[in-house]
Amino acid sequence: MAVWAIGDLQGCYDTTQRLLERIRFDPARDQLWFCGDLVNRGGQSLETLRLVHSLRKNAKVVLGNHDLSLIAIGERTVDEKRRVNPDLQRVVFADDADELLAWLRQRPLAHFDHELGWLMVHAGLAPNWSLEDALTYAREVEVRLRGGSYRKLLRSMYGNRPMFNAKLRGFDRYRAIINVFTRMRYCTPRGRIAFEEKGVPGSQPIGLYPWFAVPGQAVRDVRIVCGHWSTLGLSISGNVHAIDTGAVWGGKLTALRLDGDAFELRQVRGRMLDPSQAAEIEE
Repeated sequence: MAVWAIGDLQGCYDTTQRLLERIRFDPARDQLWFCGDLVNRGGQSLETLRLVHSLRKNAKVVLGNHDLSLIAIGERTVDEKRRVNPDLQRVVFADDADELLAWLRQRPLAHFDHELGWLMVHAGLAPNWSLEDALTYAREVEVRLRGGSYRKLLRSMYGNRPMFNAKLRGFDRYRAIINVFTRMRYCTPRGRIAFEEKGVPGSQPIGLYPWFAVPGQAVRDVRIVCGHWSTLGLSISGNVHAIDTGAVWGGKLTALRLDGDAFELRQVRGRMLDPSQAAEIEE
């Protein structure tokens, strides 16, 4: 059996299929972990979502910011749905949209496997969060998202404020938790997210740090795999493995093997931005 974590798909169905071939995925024995952002921008979001849904018995998926946005779009009026980009329109107007989005809404913000010793999130963790904190806060939102009043949460989750603190209550609290799990890149030592900063480390203003490099952050005796930060590229910093390598932007789609002791990585070329590019499998 092999367990592979895969970076942001973002609607790149053909690329995903090539990667599954590259890792010789066998549904009879292998497991896949998807780091979120299954959809948007790649032009094949419906096919990609259907593929991952078909593999659900073999797959662990955490929600990314684009996934949550799609779920929210699915609750809008028909006229509002027609205003989103064509890639997402194909999803929300598909015959199986209700089934796909209901399944997606049940996915967690964080997945932890005690036996493997790996935690998967889409974007990051607040500097002072322990593993136990992260799982507790994720569960708070998941219960709400899966409950009967989930539409209120979807309408209230947008916005950059407030910064998370344990005393927050209600939708401010849920919004702050969602922002950490799905939008974190740079932050201050106190955990204030710099949403506008998306460049490579070294490009950020003084006082900001990549979330995994904040001085004095909580010690977590667990390995973490995440996506979300395409400009960061493949990055291994301590126990954090960031594997969004920009497939939708013409980069690569990355799979990292989580079981076993040896470091094992597989990549394929991402979406062709120039039709003349050859879609060759690499590395």
